Amino acid sequence: MQIRFALSSDLPQIVEIYNDAVLHTVATFDTVPRTLEQQEQWFEQHGAAYPVLVAERDGRIAGWASANRYSDRQAYARTAELSLYVRQDQRGQGIGKALFERLLAEAKAAGLHTVLSRIVEGNDNSIHIHNLHGFDTVGTMREVGYKFDRLLNVVLMQKIL
Repeated sequence: MQIRFALSSDLPQIVEIYNDAVLHTVATFDTVPRTLEQQEQWFEQHGAAYPVLVAERDGRIAGWASANRYSDRQAYARTAELSLYVRQDQRGQGIGKALFERLLAEAKAAGLHTVLSRIVEGNDNSIHIHNLHGFDTVGTMREVGYKFDRLLNVVLMQKIL
């Protein structure tokens, strides 16, 4: 497996992995699959300050991670929100852990200071990996999401790089 910076040619597979999460999980609160055009716009907003990485295995994207701009307000420029998704048939093989570690290193190298994650309450695997990498729980936002006919709480986690 190789972890590398994402290329625009990776976007069809990135959006495929993401849309599977949209349709089948509460890992994202998007409820409508994204188009390739929307993902291209998302990718263009990143640049060197907000890295996007992919894990490639046998010529196929197995997962991806990104540091996303937290806010368009300038005072938040050194704060990012982490996103990480692994292809459904590739989970449990250490891909998420490898992406997580490399993304944190690249975020720090890019000059980011704080990384935030919003995780649906009950996603114990995600909360666990964040704890292992030094994230602290800073609060729970109650009933802020509605997906699959239920209200969902979100745990907010933070790491100072």
